[in-house]
Amino acid sequence: MMKWENRDLGRLPVKSWCDQVESGALKQAVNLANHPRTVGHIALMADCHLGYGMPIGGVIGCDEAIIPNAVGVDIGCGMCAVRTSFPVAELNRHQISECLAEVERQVPTGEGNCHRQPQSWDRFEELPSWLDAHARERARRSLCTLGGGNHFLEMQAGDDGHLWLMLHSGSRNLGYRIAEHYHRLAVDFCERRKIKLPASDLAYLDTESMTGRDYIRDMKVALAFACENRARMMTVFRDVVARVLQHVTFLDEINIHHNYATPEMHFGRELWIHRKGATSAKEGEQGIIPGSMGTKSYIVRGNGNPESFFSCAHGAGRRMGRMAASRTLSKAACDKAMAGIVHSGWRSFRGGGGKMKGVLDLSEAPQAYKDIEAVVDASSDLARPIMGLRPLGVVKG
Repeated sequence: MMKWENRDLGRLPVKSWCDQVESGALKQAVNLANHPRTVGHIALMADCHLGYGMPIGGVIGCDEAIIPNAVGVDIGCGMCAVRTSFPVAELNRHQISECLAEVERQVPTGEGNCHRQPQSWDRFEELPSWLDAHARERARRSLCTLGGGNHFLEMQAGDDGHLWLMLHSGSRNLGYRIAEHYHRLAVDFCERRKIKLPASDLAYLDTESMTGRDYIRDMKVALAFACENRARMMTVFRDVVARVLQHVTFLDEINIHHNYATPEMHFGRELWIHRKGATSAKEGEQGIIPGSMGTKSYIVRGNGNPESFFSCAHGAGRRMGRMAASRTLSKAACDKAMAGIVHSGWRSFRGGGGKMKGVLDLSEAPQAYKDIEAVVDASSDLARPIMGLRPLGVVKG
């Protein structure tokens, strides 16, 4: 973990992975250290990389303030993992392929893809009143969908010899709409009060203001949506696996967020803790640090380290951007990295303003991410691994 004292711009911690963090992400950390409402220090996890406003893989504490871009656009993005009773030694490649193909038929995947019909959920009536009809309809059809980018469903071999199921997804377009809406209001809030900010994308809202309370309310709805989204996809996943493998039972389940803000006690006072691409790691708390689609993931248990605001890394973390990975990586090398793992291959870009159209999207290949073993090792003072999970088959968004 990296740590900046508030407004202390001269000191850089000595860490073996420090050089892997982009200069842009470090600049964002400096901006946060100079923010008028951050308290104490800025904590960066080992998977830290450039984000919008705040680095992904960062944690901050704010005094009665909330920064929409320090939560991010995918509010409630997180992980769900389930341990099964099925022995990996009895699982074959055909069964893995059958399970994943059926899940992909039932769960829409990819950016913009959703169900044809609206889904039912007793909290849809809590959607923000300012959402337009199109956004409301899209939210109703996006429940139980995977999303794109680094979101995934995966069958894994646990170090315990059991099959595990894991998925990564969030609040889809709903979280994006909420983040964009309140960032604009935060910019207006700061401009009208002539508040000097280190960067305009770090505009904030007072948590006790009407708009601040509205953001917290709508963020909580997005968090609930994201949690329900993961739970419903995991229900589909379990049902499919049960039909294919039959005599299987489902044991422990973990369902956690890594993009959110919440009030917590730290250093003797209540702060609004923002975890953007970071996992809560209170003493004894279980968490998930996923690797890339070709590398191991880990179930971890928190150490409750106060210097990280009781947090740890949320994944391997990017070392290459989406476009850079697709321009520089070779299909042959990416295929080799995925050897033995069931997956659907590499798709071509559909958009990109024509510049990337037709180019293979290799942005989720293992080479585009940091070494998960190094990330977990660097996080050992924050959380300890209790289960390693090796990928057997994956569905990407």
